[in-house]
Amino acid sequence: MTKEQIIEAVAAAVEERGCFLVEVTVSKDNDIEVVIEKKEGVVDWEDCAALDKVVHEAFDQDVEDYALTVSSAGLDRPFKVEGQFLKAIGTGVDVWLKGGKKVKGTLKAYTGETVTVDETEIPMSTVNSVRPVIEFK
Repeated sequence: MTKEQIIEAVAAAVEERGCFLVEVTVSKDNDIEVVIEKKEGVVDWEDCAALDKVVHEAFDQDVEDYALTVSSAGLDRPFKVEGQFLKAIGTGVDVWLKGGKKVKGTLKAYTGETVTVDETEIPMSTVNSVRPVIEFK
């Protein structure tokens, strides 16, 4: 089974749950990881369980011999897809630039070509990673 086959198998269920795919990986040992994010709100156990069921219905685990993990993108992971950037507009982010400099502030906009933090527009070509800021109150 390939990454593309998994994406095709789960696409409708991901959309039905109000989520979007962040990443699907398949290791050489057939360890599969499906990472999702909620369009609004947070991913819950039921979202993960529903997608787990879809994958197991689409691919016979005894035949394919795979291990499956379905999870949310998590607060400690960098953004990978447009949906994560758009969902985070108005929240705090850390932008790590190539060369090691960090810009911290509120994400104001994302175009695919640039990310705007506070009043600073940063070309994505200079960005190493963007992560949400975790604040404890």
